[in-house]
Amino acid sequence: MRELSPAQRHKARVLAELAAASTEPGGPTSGSQYELQLYQLAEDRRRLKAIQSIKSKVALKAQLLPNYYAWVDGVLAAGKGGQDDVLTTVLVWSIDAGDYQRALQMARYAVTHKMTLPDQYSRDIPTMLVDEFSEAYLHGKLAEDPALAVKVLAQIGDLTEGSDVPDQARAKLYKALGYALLVLANGDDDKRDLVGQPLIHAQSAHSHLQRALELFQGVGVKKDIEILERRLKKAEQG
Repeated sequence: MRELSPAQRHKARVLAELAAASTEPGGPTSGSQYELQLYQLAEDRRRLKAIQSIKSKVALKAQLLPNYYAWVDGVLAAGKGGQDDVLTTVLVWSIDAGDYQRALQMARYAVTHKMTLPDQYSRDIPTMLVDEFSEAYLHGKLAEDPALAVKVLAQIGDLTEGSDVPDQARAKLYKALGYALLVLANGDDDKRDLVGQPLIHAQSAHSHLQRALELFQGVGVKKDIEILERRLKKAEQG
């Protein structure tokens, strides 16, 4: 799929708005432009399936994604919540590719309208969001910006708060958020004194790590909690 021209992007967005606006909440999206998007998505999935390297898959997703964004923007602008397998697939790919802000926009729309992922995905959208954003920090690109990570992970927590998500997945989200807060508390020095804003971050980190442990004893934060509690106690005594 070659890169769309500005005129083609505008046309795709307008057609997406028309298709999304004419689809009732929860109903299936239809129309020739939607079918074209699904066809291209199937072709791109085949390309991805032929690649074994995860890193190479992510690079290809990042290359392909801009060709779907005009459609997604149109749906977000005019949609009533109709089921859209293009948008939900692009949501997953955007997280994989590290486009977290755009993924959050789609996530809010998808959760608000109780959308589902295509059949090839085994999880529901709230569970996928909790899992994938946690992994993005614990083992991915989101860790490169802890301040952004705290904001993004907190938003995912708020967005999925009322959803039925497995305790282990929710614990992992609290773990990721706690670790991101610890980085902010420590700055560039793991032995930094906890005073002022670092102390607030450390206290918040402790709360999140404790919640993670309550949800799942095997989440792997016990030692971190013990170390943090000693530092907090020292800060309170100092």
